[in-house]
Amino acid sequence: MSIPSPPKMATEMALVKPISKFSSSTPIFTNSRYVKFTTVRMSSTSQPTTKTAVKGGKKAAKTAIKETLLTPRFYTTDFDEMETLFNTEINKNLNQSEFEALLQEFKTDYNQTHFVRNKEFKEAADKIDGPLRQIFVEFLERSCTAEFSGFLLYKELGRRLKKTNPVVAEIFSLMSRDEARHAGFLNKGLSDFNLALDLGFLTKARKYTFFKPKFIFYATYLSEKIGYWRYITIYRHLKENPEYQCYPIFKYFENWCQDENRHGDFFSALLTAQPQFLNDWKAKLWSRFFCLSVYVTMYLNDCQRTAFYEGIGLDTKEFDMHVIIETNRTTARIFPAVLDVENPEFKRRLDKMVEINEQLIAAGESDDIPLVKNLKRIPLIAALASELLATYLMPPIESGSVDFAEFEPQLVY
Repeated sequence: MSIPSPPKMATEMALVKPISKFSSSTPIFTNSRYVKFTTVRMSSTSQPTTKTAVKGGKKAAKTAIKETLLTPRFYTTDFDEMETLFNTEINKNLNQSEFEALLQEFKTDYNQTHFVRNKEFKEAADKIDGPLRQIFVEFLERSCTAEFSGFLLYKELGRRLKKTNPVVAEIFSLMSRDEARHAGFLNKGLSDFNLALDLGFLTKARKYTFFKPKFIFYATYLSEKIGYWRYITIYRHLKENPEYQCYPIFKYFENWCQDENRHGDFFSALLTAQPQFLNDWKAKLWSRFFCLSVYVTMYLNDCQRTAFYEGIGLDTKEFDMHVIIETNRTTARIFPAVLDVENPEFKRRLDKMVEINEQLIAAGESDDIPLVKNLKRIPLIAALASELLATYLMPPIESGSVDFAEFEPQLVY
């Protein structure tokens, strides 16, 4: 559950999830003195640094990963406003019986015994080499960071809302449990490649982006639903094409994506409990904005990593468009307006943004002096902003309804 920032339309939106039995300040891995893998620390600086630390007599390199606009971020919100929104004495729109039903769904904990590793993981990782190995490492790093970001936010919401609305608070706590499992599972995957993210360090070192509660609702709903469609699409593809099943983590995506789906359904209930976030012209503008932010960020991110998707037998752009279209159709059930993503003009503009983004990256990696680099970037940034604005201004699809009689939470696949 990573959330895009309004001032930066083409910025981040990764899938975000977390760590169960661990406190938000506790590193997920407590390495024995025999462990020899690298601990990766993602710093809030833009420049990678390297230093050496001694663990059990052995030296382990600790590196900081370069952070960009598309890097998964950590979020905070106005918790006082959240308490007001979920105060049953103030907000008469809260359907407590619906939240209680959702709480029982989360308490059932369908995936309690699902995330169990076996020897296939390490064996498969050892067979992945060359450029694809680094690509897999990056996939695990980014996904783990995004999952952990969700864990931290949900955990804090569960703590802050405990007195105001215990039912909603417990749901947030149980969602943080789910996110924690996802992050822990991904971090364990990194250990197959002799790496691990220092999540305790991440908690303290990363900068937190502030989002108003209504923006948290829009963006997190989209994050969870787009996560569902990404996971289930990859799972179905690899089930039909087992020759591309190069790492067993994908076998877990069928059950995994149902956590995303349940989380999205919960945020549907939160939005319908706050009709002021859905029923006016401002809601339509913000809904389209967040759709654009999420879809563009995913498309630009993935097109920088086509080797990963090709490595599992997918065409990156076809995969992304399928995910965007399905997510948009799902989102249209709750958002008052969505983008017309099935209009060919939408994809044409996405592809143009990819071209501009590639030129921006090339300019940044050139040997020119900083002044020349910045001068080269200015027209490219203007061109990217122009494409974003033109895409946003495309005629939208009027949608959404607070009547969910025909859309009860259910398994989609």
